[in-house]
Amino acid sequence: MKSLSSSATTKVVVASTVMLSFISFWRASAIVLSDLASSAFYAGGIAEKAIGRSAPWFILGVMFFSFAVRSIYLESSGMFVRGGVYVVVRDAMGPFLARISVSSLLFDYILTGPISSVSAGQYLGRLINEFSEMLHSSFRLNPNYFAAFFGVLATAYFWWANIKGMHESSGKALRIMQITTVMVVAFLIWCPLTILIRGTAQIPPAPILANLHFTGESLGWFEGTIWPSFTAVAIVIAFGHSLLSMSGFETLAQVYREIASPKLKNLRITGNIVCIYAVVCTGVITLFAGMIIPDSVRLEYVDNLLGGLAMHLAGPPVLRMLFHVFVVVVGVLILSGAVNTAIIGANGVMNRVAEDGVLVDWFRKSVRKIRTPCALRENETARGVLHSTEAIEKGKGRDMKGFSEKLSKEEIHAVMLYIHTLAKKA
Repeated sequence: MKSLSSSATTKVVVASTVMLSFISFWRASAIVLSDLASSAFYAGGIAEKAIGRSAPWFILGVMFFSFAVRSIYLESSGMFVRGGVYVVVRDAMGPFLARISVSSLLFDYILTGPISSVSAGQYLGRLINEFSEMLHSSFRLNPNYFAAFFGVLATAYFWWANIKGMHESSGKALRIMQITTVMVVAFLIWCPLTILIRGTAQIPPAPILANLHFTGESLGWFEGTIWPSFTAVAIVIAFGHSLLSMSGFETLAQVYREIASPKLKNLRITGNIVCIYAVVCTGVITLFAGMIIPDSVRLEYVDNLLGGLAMHLAGPPVLRMLFHVFVVVVGVLILSGAVNTAIIGANGVMNRVAEDGVLVDWFRKSVRKIRTPCALRENETARGVLHSTEAIEKGKGRDMKGFSEKLSKEEIHAVMLYIHTLAKKA
């Protein structure tokens, strides 16, 4: 009887985390920087349009502020609390603040993806126009239309890749960051040489109240009130418009589980690499753009600041154009990759919230028409697509503020069904 019982016993192998393969701090840094460093291509131009010529100083300040944020991430990640941001905040501060925290995180993902893809389209579209002008051709693209089309295309591609189960590769992220580093080093060498050759540099005005020039859109609710006249309030507003340059830093809290042992030591090294790289890549290069690109034409490069910087460096026109092409290629790679990170991050957060029973029932049901187990990823992707296409309507002068937030579930499904049809044809 005993032998029969032992022979019928099923052997079970439990795969714990020690049996899994982990990534080095270099690969972890590359994953974070694939999202964080992409802001160097658009954050400076957006901030200057909102607050004026002092924007490079605020961008640099935000990059130094990232060291403080890094310390918070290191401490919170070292606590090894399970459940993600919603469960952690809910247990500590209650369900209401937990939902606000998750909403803020999702808003960042939904905003980062469209901005990155549209910015990549702006770089590519303006490069095509510059080549057309050099060849004395009358062909011109509308940068806004092209950027919106490219944004929809990039979002649809990465959604299609994600429903197939394609995981984000740290190796690919590392290769992209290696190419990006070549571009950063070239800027760090070429920009000082340009200043030395020309003998002068236009230093951006100091970040004080007198040098801040807000638009009605950048003031928001403060427009028409007395508050922007107070120095402290104006500095906070300007700092807020510059925080976009730190978008993607939250990815550090997602990759720490995959970092190899010793985990905390490698996490600290990863945080330091990310912060130092961000200061140099985003902060210093944005400052160089403010020093080299003439004030009279810099607003023309709001949507492709690094492309404008490449074209205003000292040297032969052919060499500058070749470097400009290289900058655009790097920008398209890293900005498009940020869309993938946004979809993966938003889907992960929504899955954790769904497990806690916070979402309504229809949000958790399967969507058979587009062959996916849940509607979460489709909702985030649809809103990203619609945010991207707002560039078209803004180009026509239409007010589309809040448009994508008013969609019903049927409209969201219709958008995703159309994207799925395009993906099948591709």
